[in-house]
This record gives sequence, structure tokens and C-alpha cells, in this order.
Amino acid sequence: MKKPLSWLSGLLIFLVFACSEKPDTQETSSSEFDEPFRPQFHFSPPSNWMNDPNGMVYWEGEYHLFYQYHPDGNTWGPMHWGHAISEDLVHWEHQPIALFPDEHGTIFSGSAVADIKNTSGLGTEENPPLVAIFTYHDAEGEKAGRDDFQTQGIAFSTDKGRTWTKYEGNPVLTSPGIKDFRDPKVAWIDGQWIMSLAVKDRISFYSSPNLLDWTHESDFAPEWAAYGGVWECPDLFPLKTPDGEEKWILFVSINPGGPQGGSATQYFIGDFDGKKFTTETKEVMWLDWGADNYAGVTWSNVPESDGRRLFIGWMSNWQYAEVVPTENWRSAMTIPRSLELFKDGEFYALASKPVKELNKLRSASKNISGSEADLTHELLELEFAVTGEDFRIEFQNEENERLILEKSGEYIVLDRGLSGITDFKADFANTQTAPVGNIQAKNLRLFIDRSSIEVFINDGELALTALIFPNSHYNKIQIQGLGNGKVHHLKGIW
Repeated sequence: MKKPLSWLSGLLIFLVFACSEKPDTQETSSSEFDEPFRPQFHFSPPSNWMNDPNGMVYWEGEYHLFYQYHPDGNTWGPMHWGHAISEDLVHWEHQPIALFPDEHGTIFSGSAVADIKNTSGLGTEENPPLVAIFTYHDAEGEKAGRDDFQTQGIAFSTDKGRTWTKYEGNPVLTSPGIKDFRDPKVAWIDGQWIMSLAVKDRISFYSSPNLLDWTHESDFAPEWAAYGGVWECPDLFPLKTPDGEEKWILFVSINPGGPQGGSATQYFIGDFDGKKFTTETKEVMWLDWGADNYAGVTWSNVPESDGRRLFIGWMSNWQYAEVVPTENWRSAMTIPRSLELFKDGEFYALASKPVKELNKLRSASKNISGSEADLTHELLELEFAVTGEDFRIEFQNEENERLILEKSGEYIVLDRGLSGITDFKADFANTQTAPVGNIQAKNLRLFIDRSSIEVFINDGELALTALIFPNSHYNKIQIQGLGNGKVHHLKGIW
């Protein structure tokens, strides 16, 4: 664990950076968040290790983001819940650690809800509680060879999520003798609480009137689904089709077994009757075809007046997450996205669209025409019309590093083999491929931060997220098969 700076040394560092100036092309961050590869418009922890987003809930004008956090190192370790708050999904205020390990174990992934009716009795009708539901992981029980070392616990807050109290009756749900029994995602559905729980190779659904007492209702595990590793981080929610029909969506993250190797998130579309989920899809569907979007879930309690289903994911992959070339901090989240259904051939599919709030980060915009362009800024959003059957964009920097995105026939291909630093893990220097399927590519939108690229075809009908570690920012692009475009310079959020 690194020792904190004294107040005097911290003041001196602040004064040094406060008196320095950055060139116009570096509209990035405050000094604390300016390390090499530190994302400038993606959420990242102040320091140390982060993975899955947890406990995402909207309450009284604030979006809460909790996350798996190891405060004593930059690799995975004893899990806590880190915490941040935002009023706009873009700028984040870091909060103290929300949940610490206790006698029941460390704090694995879970969710949070606004118990508006105070069904749990943990608040009052006048001041209903926020309730977090999470997995306890008893490492000592695991070492001893027990098969019940994962249980579900709850904590509550009555001060807008600033402080949390563990429920004295924890755990509220114990394992029936299955080692992988975790990641509860809870929602208020048809007058009851429904928990979607990852149980080894299936999703188990539980119901409760009060968040304290749980009854098993059903299991979901179609034979044709992706089973490359254990199932994790489920999410169950409804969405309306463009013509107003309600469909239910179920997320299941797996590791390994993703389309690019390692971890990824599959989803199912169907119906939920309050007890059982049935799916109308008959093939594996991936939320994001890139290597680096995992364990994402959606915010609960977003106002009906907003109407969006809002999502964020962990921007990494378990193949190499612990060895990427960062030191003080490790891992970031994707940009937040709005999830929408669209017709894909005879069936529906899920689009993930960058949230509109990101537009406020635009500081300058320029048109791009021709086959080449100079890029003077490191934080970019690019938009292009797709005019041909195929296209190609090649990003270059002064070190002759190259990142290539192209549509070739029936596939979108992202090649990061020569994109920058790749030798920390053999699996990183891969070429990522996504089938276009029934999608007719009409437009292309890209977000490039210091260590990531996020690709959106047709406002997210196809998405691809990938980490990159160039030694300097890409300052040139070569373009083929695309119409005129636009580049937006983005401001940092710190």
C-alpha cells in the first residue's frame, strides 16, 4: 500500500501544477489524473485496481456508480466497493469506499435499488433507503474446501448513499452447496423484488417481498448459449421495441468464451412472467464485439421521464487486465450508453448508443474531407458517413504505430497489432473481427481516449470496444471508402 502524501507535500505539488500551463491541444485533466494512459473522459479510480461496475442506482438527481475495488494494490485482491457520484453521467466525484470486507467475507459484485415503499423496513416512508445487495466471498471457507463460501448480503443508506450500514441479519441468502453463487442484480417487477443470480452455468431467479427473505423461482440455461466459462453479472430489464411492444433483456457475462477470447457479455431477448425467463433468440448475441467491454449492467431507478436504459461496462479483459502498462491506477469504465432495441432481419437485437450527455465535452469541431487528415488533439470523437461497401481508417503517430479499422466484406475488423505497446501479453496484439450480419452500415462514430477506442456502427447497432496503448497520440489518419466526416476535440472530465 502506498503511503499518502503529507498535507505539505500535497500543497507543494498542487502549487507547481497550478502555476504550469498546458498547450491548447492538451485539454485534459487535473494533475492527479494525468499519468501515462490515464483516460481523460472515461471513469477510472483515483488509484489502484478496479473491475466490475456495481450498485448502479439513480437517486435524487445523482447517478451512483460503485465498483469492485482493491485499495491496497493495482491487481485484483480483497474486494471492496469503491464509489463515485455524477449528476450528468460524464463528470464524476469520487467518494470514500462504501463497503469493506467483514466477518462474512470480501465484497463481490452486486446491485443497488431505491426501496421507495420501504419494504425492507430499513428506512422510513418519509426517507426510504437505498439498499445494496452484494455477494460475500469467504476466502477462508474457499481455502478450506467448502462449497458454500459465497452468500448474499445487504447494506442500506438513508443519507443519499454517502454512508452504508450492513444489515445485522446478513447473509440474507446462502448457497445450496454451489461454489459459484454470486452477482445479484435486483429489480422491482410486478409488485415484488426479483433477483437474477449467477449460479455456475445458469441464472437463477429469486423473489422477495422485502429484500430480506428470498424464494427460488426458476433457472435459465439454454443448451445453445455461450458456456466458455462460468456465468457472471446478470441483468434483467424490459425494453420497448420501436413499435411499442415490450421485450425482456437478460445479460450474462462469461469468462472465458468471448468472441475475441477471454471475457465478454452475451444477451438474450424474450419474456419474463414474474417467475421464469423465456427467450425467443436461438443464437448467441454479443452486446459488444470488442475485447474490452465486460461485466456491464444498467442503472436502476432512472426516472420514467428520462425513459432510457443506461449502461456502463468494465473496459478490460481478464486475459490481460492485471498486466496492462499502467501503474498507479488500473482499469477504466466504458463511456455510458443508452440501450435500444432495433429490428435485425426477422428478429430484434440490442443497440448501445453513446449517451447524449457526452456532447457537452466537445470543445471544437472540424470537417474532414479527402483521404488524409492531421489530428492535433489526443481526445477525439469522429463521425463519418459510410458511402461504400467497404471502408478503412488507419490512425498513425510519430512512432509509426498504427491502429486500423476497416469493413471488409461481411466483417468489421480492428487491428491493434501495431497500435503501440502490446508485448505485455501475447493475447493483446490481436485482430478483432465482428460480423456485420443484416446491418447495412450507414454511419460510423468513434471515441478515442488515451488508451481506448470505442466504435459504433449505425448509432450502436454494432459496437466494438478495445484498449490501446500508443506511445504518443495518433496525429494522422488515412481514410478510404468514407464520405466527409467531422472530428470533435473533447475536454477531459477531471
